[in-house]
Amino acid sequence: MSLANGRTYLAIPGPSVVPDAVLRAMHRASPNIYDGELPDMMPDLIRDLKRVARTDCHAAIYICNGHGTWEASLANTVAAGEKVLVLATGFFAQRWADTTRTCGIEVDVLEFDVGGTFDLDRVRDTLAADKTHSYKAVLAVHVDTSSSNRNEFAPLRAILDDLNHPALLIADCIAAMGCDRFEMDAWGVDVAMTGSQKGLMCPPGVGFVFFNDRAAEMRKSMKQVSTYWDWTQRADPDAFYQYFGGTAPTHHLYGLRAALDLIHDEGLEAVWDRHATLARAIWAACEHWGQDGPLRLTVPDRALRSHAVTALSIGKPLGTQLRHWCADTAGVTLGIGLGMGTPEDPQSDGFFRFGHMGHVNAHMILGLLGVVEAGLGALDIPHRAGGASAAAKVISGV
Repeated sequence: MSLANGRTYLAIPGPSVVPDAVLRAMHRASPNIYDGELPDMMPDLIRDLKRVARTDCHAAIYICNGHGTWEASLANTVAAGEKVLVLATGFFAQRWADTTRTCGIEVDVLEFDVGGTFDLDRVRDTLAADKTHSYKAVLAVHVDTSSSNRNEFAPLRAILDDLNHPALLIADCIAAMGCDRFEMDAWGVDVAMTGSQKGLMCPPGVGFVFFNDRAAEMRKSMKQVSTYWDWTQRADPDAFYQYFGGTAPTHHLYGLRAALDLIHDEGLEAVWDRHATLARAIWAACEHWGQDGPLRLTVPDRALRSHAVTALSIGKPLGTQLRHWCADTAGVTLGIGLGMGTPEDPQSDGFFRFGHMGHVNAHMILGLLGVVEAGLGALDIPHRAGGASAAAKVISGV
């Protein structure tokens, strides 16, 4: 007998669950891309997209994933041979640094504890020592999808301003835009990016880069930018196709329109609050289970945890065993422990992740936690029973 028949639940940190309203919006014949409703809806779509980033600045759309937006942000701001500073608290900042090097850009990496956050004194000292202002940009990840830690950007802006350092502040918000609070303009971020497949609740394949006037001026000083990555016409097009550097991602746009409607109908502040409550429920369950067993949250400090993804360690080979049991027996897919092992074994059997981003609610999270608790019992993994009940108390406000 299988208990996995019926609708399965993909509880990984992206791609996230796609709402039925988004699927319905995409389930249609190909539209006219030269005139009519698709070109006509773009101004409102861009406006509502920028509302999610909390910016009044510019927005560019690319047919790519998050890795593509890394390259797009660099192509418009930093030339080959120039230098950037990367602040790394996990796997994805390191991968962003690798991408930056392949663009011919010199990279200095400040490494901090995985599961921690930036040491602001080290950041200040490093930037203060850059007397010639050789760093053209400071690159930092808002939420590292592998470790699930969350970093703040307002303190970085304060350091740059206090030192009168001209480097751009560039934020990777791929994992958590639309889930964790992010205030691009208020926090002084010059460039931010995200993808369609996480908090924006659409299938993968479209990336978004937001940039302010400082970054736009930096683009003007660039001697050469590839036609595809150049954000100039994408953000201020004369024709519909220029939004995308060619043929539009037509059905993604209809899905995005529906997703933005869902976000703004609920209210972005309410979306953030929902994610925060559901995250606290997950933490309560995991902390309860871990009192009598090996399960540990990767980020010890609640104030540094993302509301979109939770990374956990449980020891080899239990992570893989638990993931397989949940998927095969109960129809719930957990995320792999990406980047949390050794360099030789980055997808370690001792780690796993919960994705709780976008189209999630209380019964989905309580169902997820109930299945995990059943799996812990079925596999005889030591734990304190009652984690799902601890989560229910958070949901009920007890």
